[in-house]
Amino acid sequence: MDVKNILAHCDHTLLKQESTWAQIKEVCDDGLKYGCASVCIPASFVKQAADYVGNELKICTVIGFPNGYSTTAVKVFETEDAIRNGADEIDMVINIGWVKDQRWDEVLAEIKAIKASCQGRILKVIVETCLLTEAEKIKLCELVTDFSTGGATREDVALFKAHIGPGVKIKAAGGISSLQDAEDFMALGADRLGTSRIVKLVKGEHAEGY
Repeated sequence: MDVKNILAHCDHTLLKQESTWAQIKEVCDDGLKYGCASVCIPASFVKQAADYVGNELKICTVIGFPNGYSTTAVKVFETEDAIRNGADEIDMVINIGWVKDQRWDEVLAEIKAIKASCQGRILKVIVETCLLTEAEKIKLCELVTDFSTGGATREDVALFKAHIGPGVKIKAAGGISSLQDAEDFMALGADRLGTSRIVKLVKGEHAEGY
């Protein structure tokens, strides 16, 4: 698979607690240079990054991250604030406790509330598959519009692909450490890849003549 095609499906990501503007700026520069789908960054840097890249690169941020157990009202406020600051895409974390309690109506209502707050922008729903049973994963396929994980596996991507409805796309995040990993996940059905490693690999291997 063409490397540029892989990069075009990458959400170049930096979500470390100690991230600085200099590091975020570098991620944005790399996203612009290598044609990434977006950069996924902490909400506190969204406005600064959006002003920096203008309309040249999509800015994505995370809501309810990383644990997902904030109230729906808090997640909605976070989403609205991120949109005001210039976010183009939103990655929200579901309430895993609600999933374990089978409170499916509340899980869906929260997703719908945040989707409405996105005002037509892309919403991705982070599903921590490593914490879920296969039955819970399949049930969530009926509810969510997208997913990312804290360590995607080929088995989970294949499982989601087999159970999602028409028009639903998959994002795999974590566990993508090589171009082969990226190619495998995309072949299995992932449309987006949440990773910082692919750009780093390309920078190291193709710094000259890219």
